[in-house]
Amino acid sequence: MSGGALGASPLQVGDGPLLPERIADLTGLDAFGVPGQLLAAFIAAFIVGNLMLAMTGVAGPWAKRKITAAFTDRIAVDHIGPAGLFIIVADAVRLLSKELIVPENADRPAYDLAPIVIAGSAMLGFAVIPMGSGVQLADPEVGLAYVFAVSGIASVGLVMAGYASANKYSLLGGLRAVAQNIAYEIPLVVTGMSVVIFAGTLQMGAIVEAQAEPLLDLGIVTIPAWYALVNPFAFVLFLTANFAEVGRNPFDTPEAPTEIVAGYQTEYSSVYFVLVYLGEFLHIFLGGAIIATIFLGGPAGPLLPGIVWFLIKIWAVFLLTQWLRSAAPRVRIDQMIEIGWKGLLVLSFANLILTALIVGLIA
Repeated sequence: MSGGALGASPLQVGDGPLLPERIADLTGLDAFGVPGQLLAAFIAAFIVGNLMLAMTGVAGPWAKRKITAAFTDRIAVDHIGPAGLFIIVADAVRLLSKELIVPENADRPAYDLAPIVIAGSAMLGFAVIPMGSGVQLADPEVGLAYVFAVSGIASVGLVMAGYASANKYSLLGGLRAVAQNIAYEIPLVVTGMSVVIFAGTLQMGAIVEAQAEPLLDLGIVTIPAWYALVNPFAFVLFLTANFAEVGRNPFDTPEAPTEIVAGYQTEYSSVYFVLVYLGEFLHIFLGGAIIATIFLGGPAGPLLPGIVWFLIKIWAVFLLTQWLRSAAPRVRIDQMIEIGWKGLLVLSFANLILTALIVGLIA
């Protein structure tokens, strides 16, 4: 694999050992057979999971407020700790100490499971993301299909939350969320398949490796074949569909407070609300991780370690979502569905056909 793109060091993606294997080798757990391998896999998942949770903990209570304040010329949290960072602890204590109020007529099993499904589906998606520096839990041949499948489980959680809350506003929010996810999940997957045509594989590590090949050599600088540069039209389509999938402006209609209170999460409080809120930001970061992996070369980049570049890229996507939150007005539900079915769906299939023709002619 070429490692000269942008002067980056060679990536340890497809050819190097995965994180559970590294941990098993370093700790000697591989000597205990299957139990040792399972323990190593658990430790690796614990590390990756806590990394994502830590990022979400910073993004939700603190970064979101600071970024929005900067865009709207206001002052955000700055009194609780240096730069207001202790607001993370204060919000955690405040929310978790609140009383958990359950609606009298709630469907209790579905009501209890919905927040776990919403947050858990995003956590499962990170299992196959190559983060660089050897940080990847698994790299199956159907990695991209797996990510789309598990992230789509969140739609089930939204329906459960809306239905089980015994609240008409929550039910409307759940139905809107389903309508939106169906309208934009298809363009998202179809646009992702155009990347598969270029790379010739669904394996996430192999998709990253394919982007390490040089696209243009200018002598001093080598432009890598990132699919955002190879097919910018697909990149824009995927970004748009992803914003709708994670419910960011201008597509945050399922929980638009000016229309339906807070949508599917209206009746959730205390730790349940924290899980729903956590799931929302986990899906934003998962969307950023998918975009970074299949369009922005994954962990590729000069000078810095791969995982640092990977985190920079997904935080850049998060910054873009917050910019849109401050700058773009939300569209009506009918406009949103029309954009999905009549706009993005048609354009995504057109992009897929065009990509197939170009690759076929080149091959």
